[in-house]
Amino acid sequence: MIESSPEEFTERYRQYAAKGTLYPQPEGSPLIEFVAGGRVLYLLDRCGPYAAPPGEARVIVSGALLGWERLPGETPPQERLNLLGVSALEGVGQVLACPRGAAPTLVVRARLTLVLSAYSPFSGIGVGDWLSFSTEAPLHGFVLSGQALRESAREGTGARRVEH
Repeated sequence: MIESSPEEFTERYRQYAAKGTLYPQPEGSPLIEFVAGGRVLYLLDRCGPYAAPPGEARVIVSGALLGWERLPGETPPQERLNLLGVSALEGVGQVLACPRGAAPTLVVRARLTLVLSAYSPFSGIGVGDWLSFSTEAPLHGFVLSGQALRESAREGTGARRVEH
């Protein structure tokens, strides 16, 4: 199980929310348009229809990994993030955190901070490692609002490293 509820997921990962711009949500669409890290992402709205107003926002961008590979560490590669279809990604990024107490999850910086979960445990990967990855569609978006947004702002605007 990747999450027990949107509220629990938001509480657990709020410090990894990406900062960007939300655009108006079309009537009847379950997707929100979020621009961050130089990319336009279409995310499944996990916080309720029309809950977030357009404009500057902090959003936890989450995806289920389709595949991943640890990259050799001789020379750090460049962060890369490419869209696959409407709502999936492939990229290269650095592991910022390996949170415990939930589904196998990595927090990865690849032009923006992503919370990436797997269906089986990770082995041989840790904070500071680089990996290539691809996600399933759709990506999920957890828009911070209210108390979660205020607490996230107090914690800082960038993702912080959490040692495992």
